[in-house]
Amino acid sequence: MPFRLVFALGALAALVALFAVDLGAQTVSEAKLVSATRWYGGDDTAFGGFSGIEVSDDGATFVALTDRGHITRGKLLRESGVITKVAHSKLKKLTSPRGIALRGAWTDSEGLAVSPNGDVYVSFEVAHRITKYVRGQAKGQDIPDNPATKRMAGNSAQEALAIHPDGTLFMIPEGSDKQNNPHTLYRLRPGSKTWDTQFTIPRHRPFLPVGADIGPDGRLYVLERHLGSVLGFTNRVRRFDIAPDSLTNETILLQSKVGAHDNLEGLAVWRDQDGLIRLTMISDDNFMFFQVTEIVEYVVPDSASAKTDHLTKTQ
Repeated sequence: MPFRLVFALGALAALVALFAVDLGAQTVSEAKLVSATRWYGGDDTAFGGFSGIEVSDDGATFVALTDRGHITRGKLLRESGVITKVAHSKLKKLTSPRGIALRGAWTDSEGLAVSPNGDVYVSFEVAHRITKYVRGQAKGQDIPDNPATKRMAGNSAQEALAIHPDGTLFMIPEGSDKQNNPHTLYRLRPGSKTWDTQFTIPRHRPFLPVGADIGPDGRLYVLERHLGSVLGFTNRVRRFDIAPDSLTNETILLQSKVGAHDNLEGLAVWRDQDGLIRLTMISDDNFMFFQVTEIVEYVVPDSASAKTDHLTKTQ
């Protein structure tokens, strides 16, 4: 969700409690910060407002999405596993199914997911839809509508998007921190035209979901954020096992201090050469001079990684 200045100032005037009480969730030792790297776009006016990121299996390349309908690919240059530099191609405008560059309200792209074969899926707010961009093709293909989006607010809807290796799509609306009911996880199975709502995610206010990914261990990872104070944002990452009829083993992997990072909105999960799960996140600077674009990376403690040799399948 674009966090515009007026909205941010309004939120500061009505702050709620900083940290949520996470009843029922296991908390592991805090994930270790590996790097927090500033990313600069030079004189490219399209650079900024990043809302999604996906990273290759080896952590070397990435795809990043802005909330104004631009996408780019790049490389994460590393030394001893630590990101030292970010290189990227020119940002390109996403297109409609007719091949026309997106404009106006149609550009509010928020969620990003990349399938194993390279197809790119993007979720949009305001003009609610999810579009598939087949690898090697510029024109987008709108996938079956989710009727529930008609009841969602224009600027707090299809925020987090993830895809399972079997092709199942998962979407989590951002919603509002004024509610107490669980977050609904919408699921679209391969070949289906109907979204189901079999899964829910416990809501622990005031955090709201802004990013998601299916890790190499077959688990669902959810990035959440909260505007904590005038000092900035706090972020949290939760992990869930995907059981046939529910999400289980809720675990809090990370909860950052206020101001530790900027407005983290995109999440990519992969396994490094040491066999550890890495959480790579990107911040949305809202095109504001007082915010920054950064790529932040954490490694999950070995005790919490619990490697699996097969991917959990949705039923």
